[in-house]
Amino acid sequence: MKSDPESLLKNHRELIHSDALKVKSHVQRSQEDWILHTLMIEGYDVPFRFKRQGKYRTLKGARVNLTYYPTEEMVAGIPVEVMKVVRVKRS
Repeated sequence: MKSDPESLLKNHRELIHSDALKVKSHVQRSQEDWILHTLMIEGYDVPFRFKRQGKYRTLKGARVNLTYYPTEEMVAGIPVEVMKVVRVKRS
């Protein structure tokens, strides 16, 4: 399966694609065998999260293209909206 945004959006209607978003902060932390990446994007109050096998160089201040979908996570018994990233690429 192709991973270009057009193919992903065509096959999965719930996905959203955004270009040239500016990253305010980028946090990387270990979670079992994975590294959990959390991005805060300028103009959004919702964290964008994705997992990868290894660490990335920091994306703070960079412009990125993201393909993601909204989901909810329970934090201390409270539902919190989170954007689950399926594709991230520097612009």
